[in-house]
Amino acid sequence: MSQHEESGVDPAGIDTKGEVFGHGVESRGLFWIAIAFSAFQIVTAAYSPLSSLPVRSIHVGFLLLMVFALYAAMGRGNPVRVVTAWALGGLSFALSLYHLIYEGDLVQRSGDPSTTDLVVGTIMVALVFEAARRLMGWALPLLCLVFVAYAAFGEVLPSPLGHRGYGFDQIVNQYFLGTEGIFGIPCYVSATYIFLFILFGSFLEQAGMIRLFTDVALGTVGHTKGGPAKVAVVTSGLMGTINGSGIANVVTTGQLTIPLMKRFGYRAEFAGAVEATASMGGQIMPPVMGAVAFIMAETLNISYAEVCKAAAIPALLYYASAIWMVHLEAGIAGLHGMPKDQCPSALKALKRQWFLMVPLAALVYLLLAGFTPMFSGTVGLALTAIVILGSSIAANIGGMAGRMVFWAVLGVASSAFFKLGINVVVGIVAALIAINFFVRGGRETMRMTVRGLVEGARSAVPVGVACTLVGTIIGTMTLTGIAGSFTQGLVSMSGGSLFLTLVLTMIASLILGMGIPTIPTYIITSSLVAPMLFKMGVPLVVSHMYVFYFGILADLTPPVGLAAFAAASIARAQFFTTGWWAVRVAMAGFVVPFMAVYDPSLMMVSGSLFDTAYVVIKAMLAIGLWGAATIGFLWAPMPLWERGVAVAAAFLLVAAVPWTDQAGFALSAVFIAWHWMRARRVASLGA
Repeated sequence: MSQHEESGVDPAGIDTKGEVFGHGVESRGLFWIAIAFSAFQIVTAAYSPLSSLPVRSIHVGFLLLMVFALYAAMGRGNPVRVVTAWALGGLSFALSLYHLIYEGDLVQRSGDPSTTDLVVGTIMVALVFEAARRLMGWALPLLCLVFVAYAAFGEVLPSPLGHRGYGFDQIVNQYFLGTEGIFGIPCYVSATYIFLFILFGSFLEQAGMIRLFTDVALGTVGHTKGGPAKVAVVTSGLMGTINGSGIANVVTTGQLTIPLMKRFGYRAEFAGAVEATASMGGQIMPPVMGAVAFIMAETLNISYAEVCKAAAIPALLYYASAIWMVHLEAGIAGLHGMPKDQCPSALKALKRQWFLMVPLAALVYLLLAGFTPMFSGTVGLALTAIVILGSSIAANIGGMAGRMVFWAVLGVASSAFFKLGINVVVGIVAALIAINFFVRGGRETMRMTVRGLVEGARSAVPVGVACTLVGTIIGTMTLTGIAGSFTQGLVSMSGGSLFLTLVLTMIASLILGMGIPTIPTYIITSSLVAPMLFKMGVPLVVSHMYVFYFGILADLTPPVGLAAFAAASIARAQFFTTGWWAVRVAMAGFVVPFMAVYDPSLMMVSGSLFDTAYVVIKAMLAIGLWGAATIGFLWAPMPLWERGVAVAAAFLLVAAVPWTDQAGFALSAVFIAWHWMRARRVASLGA
């Protein structure tokens, strides 16, 4: 994620609302590239006219063209820079057509690349590295270069790290010509599911979903203790259901929630930390979640619904812990909620914009019904387009009855999709577009739709480039077998202890995630560590969710912490202070992944509903104690020894060995009773 992404304004002048500020040739070129990119992805999702590998390759070509077009737009007034950027972009897109043009020949000489194959492959891989460097800085490209160097020169290393040695042709063949390198599973997921879901979220945001979620949050929790900060948590959690991007959440909802928190007395650093913490949870919040969830489903060969099922309770606990931390901070700082008469009605907000919930409800239903993410995303996107285009037409129909009839007819017509296919939807969308040219407000709706296409393509760039680049890591692992050697070393360090392995994995995920995005963090740690956790008896889905969880928390952790950096820039606060406050706010969330490993029923992958309910109650109690110890406040300020007792009780509840649950509940009851009575005595003396 680039600094431009963090700030919400990309180099070409497209802000987080998708508006183009500049009118230069470069900005117009970028605009039309984004439109073409979105159109290509929609057509390939709807009709599948191409085989998989050419789709992945052209997807990468568009990504690289977008990146270099951004730099051409940045270089206005510098002809050399502009020409160089466009040349690199044009070359990237031209080479991306190689798999399409020579698809048959490449299949016939599979495993025996020609000189042209090697030259094109080398240039393409180098362009991916250069685009990633320009977009995200040096951290991720350098890490990937280490893996490339290992593939090329690893035979000189001593056992068990060394490998048998591989030729240049084998390495290029692995990275470029097959589906184990830059066109591997992450790229496939980016070229299919991820783009559709990003576009889905972009369309809903353009249609006013942020306002709807904010009004609902203000109406439900805005008047409670610490209400403005709770609004930030609830709004970001709801936004996470449709966009699955932590940074995007920060720069969209943060523009509203951070100033609101500051206005009601919260410190700038704390306001930024709350928004960053809440926003990062969007990556584990079903139904959309983040890009990693789609990659996880493909890697584990399970349905996306299974991933959502495993993530649901931990996601709710994550947001419950964030709200709890905000509540405690408000208590110790004496901060109150907003006056109730200043809070909008959540019910009225839903009545006013109920139609925006239809695509989201349909998406949830399709995913839970077992349809593929590709199908579900296509239907969800189509419904979103129909709802947006239809809303401006409905606004011109007089009377509630007339509007209800219009929506009913449109709904019945759209349902024909399930019998007659995608052409029905295409026809309906085309008809709605034609009508919008002639009704009041229709042209603005059309502009909003176009902004959604542009913003969707722009938002997909950092995710797609990261997915493509980490293919070199996967390619190296499958070529050399380094994952097995790493696992052996980790087993030696941990001495076979599950707890120590979990701690080492957490530390590795946090360190990796400080410098690189969540996707490569997950891919590296899941490839190296998850198989070992599986051998120790941890279910595979749980082990993958464990490393995913800590990869997310890494984006809050200084010295990098991209989400905290973005929030600090909006709050006009010190980055490091904001980052450490974000760690404190998220601290209770560190409990959840450990509890899931020791009791997989928390992720609903084992046990009965009773088992799940029991572990949820235990998790909520542990989170409550951990949060109180972190903030130092429950009903009254807590001295250091009380905080220590609370941490001990929470730790016993997490440990999940035969006697610790009983000890944890007993110690929790004693602590809560003692603290409550002490708080009452303090209050009576104060009165």
